[in-house]
Amino acid sequence: MLRLENLVKTFGALRAVDGVSIEIRPGEVFGLLGPNGAGKSTTLAMAVGLTAPDSGRVEITGHGSPTSPSSRRVLGIAPQALALYHDLTAEENLRFFGRLYGLRGSALKGRVDTVLAMVGLGDRRRDRVKTYSGGMQRRLNLAAALVHDPALVLLDEPTAGVDPQSRNNILDLVRLLASQGRTIVYTTHYMEEAQKLCTRVGIIDKGRLLGVGTVDELIARHGGKAVVTIERDDGAERVESDDPMVVVAKAAAAGGTLRGVRIDRPDLESVFLAMTGRRLRD
Repeated sequence: MLRLENLVKTFGALRAVDGVSIEIRPGEVFGLLGPNGAGKSTTLAMAVGLTAPDSGRVEITGHGSPTSPSSRRVLGIAPQALALYHDLTAEENLRFFGRLYGLRGSALKGRVDTVLAMVGLGDRRRDRVKTYSGGMQRRLNLAAALVHDPALVLLDEPTAGVDPQSRNNILDLVRLLASQGRTIVYTTHYMEEAQKLCTRVGIIDKGRLLGVGTVDELIARHGGKAVVTIERDDGAERVESDDPMVVVAKAAAAGGTLRGVRIDRPDLESVFLAMTGRRLRD
């Protein structure tokens, strides 16, 4: 559905994207993960034709470059920076964006009604966006990306700074879109979201793609061993193991009083920290 080939983008001395190649398959939810400033947003901007790469190529299967009108009709993007008109109502925003994609009359009204219901804003449709909470604005931003019914949806940090209710609505909406067979690219630095939602994940840092695979594949390759903590009267012991249940069985067979046993298995956060490092970023 979407192919990125050896994309490079520099801003002055900063190499924001450095040779990124990804092929995103039809119908999958692809997570692009990375720390702040890793190159996620710049990669998405090139993927939708907003930013021209210094070198490399972007192709949407069956449509060619994302800069072509036919490609734009199948693309929907919800940028991290809210793309809304705050003095207009939700309904006016969506009608405006729908018209840009050629929707008119009953078709436009139907799509506006549909996406407002999807993001839970039907009862606030005639309120100006400047009266909305941050979570409501983020949900409307997503609705604007969907109003023309695109097959390929790119979501850049769609849950950044939202309340728990809005976050839950957005995650449920991504699941709904996936169930409808849409192709979704989802950038985030929230590991638990990616682990729940994504078919495959790519980890990017300092502009370079460090790894791509399913969550299970990445954990197997880069997650490290499970950590078993055995608590006894005389203190706690931590043991790393590929088979933590063997460690637990040996501890039980050794006798004495076990105060507690905890098994911490590697997860996507373990992979992320192993690949991008634990040092704090500015």
